[in-house]
Amino acid sequence: MNRTKKLWKPFCQVAHRALPSTSRFKLSNYNYNFSTQIYFLDCTSSSRIQNPSLYCGLCYYFEILKFSGRSFCSESAEKASNTTCWNCNEAPKAAPFLFCESCRSVQPVDHSVDYFQIFGLEKKYEIGNEKLEGKYKDWQKRIHPDLVHSKSEKEREYAAEQSGRVIEAYRTLTNPLARAIYILRLEGVEVNEDETVSEPELLMEIMEIREAVEDAADSQTLKEIQSQMQEKLIHWGNSFADAYQNRNFDEARVCIRRMTYYHRVNEEIAKKL
Repeated sequence: MNRTKKLWKPFCQVAHRALPSTSRFKLSNYNYNFSTQIYFLDCTSSSRIQNPSLYCGLCYYFEILKFSGRSFCSESAEKASNTTCWNCNEAPKAAPFLFCESCRSVQPVDHSVDYFQIFGLEKKYEIGNEKLEGKYKDWQKRIHPDLVHSKSEKEREYAAEQSGRVIEAYRTLTNPLARAIYILRLEGVEVNEDETVSEPELLMEIMEIREAVEDAADSQTLKEIQSQMQEKLIHWGNSFADAYQNRNFDEARVCIRRMTYYHRVNEEIAKKL
């Protein structure tokens, strides 16, 4: 009698590298639960498999990855799905393929395309905001959901997803802190934004800044502190750019930690203004 067995095998490392990252500024908010499901028949014939663990290796391409209730295929399969237009089967005339120029249909989201590729930018920390803003507006003129309200339900869903991802990409890349975190994660480097401060010098500085914010008597004082924080963000942003360019990821994480706290001070000030 045939028995059906189910084996579960963690696949964290490969799945994590396949994910794009960002949700607001906390790009770690993926909260994904996943496992690899592999099914096979343990037959009673002479070809019966004696070593299930070896069979798992043969079943590598039958994995089902689950992320927050949604199923994603492998990156290579995602790329294949976007090699032609879903509506007219025409090949893309340019990359990235978010919109078909032949039939003017919005395409499904391809998660193998990163945020820099969406805007035609080189993957580096220092970017030109003017080009970014111009490309953002161009995309919204093509893929905004309001432009496809009379089209099929499928295309309306594609437009909502594509437009949402372009907005998310724009917000991430236009914010120095979010951009720094995102570009490190593209390199497979994790950033813990909630890491406890262990540097006495930084801890003392943060305490003094927060006291100054609390004791500020008027908006002018708060704006002066805000201006100081902006200067510190620029300084540490430049330091991050150097560290990233030199592939010094430990130093890059130190820069992000500094930027994170100065950014939080500015958020507190904004609430008071």
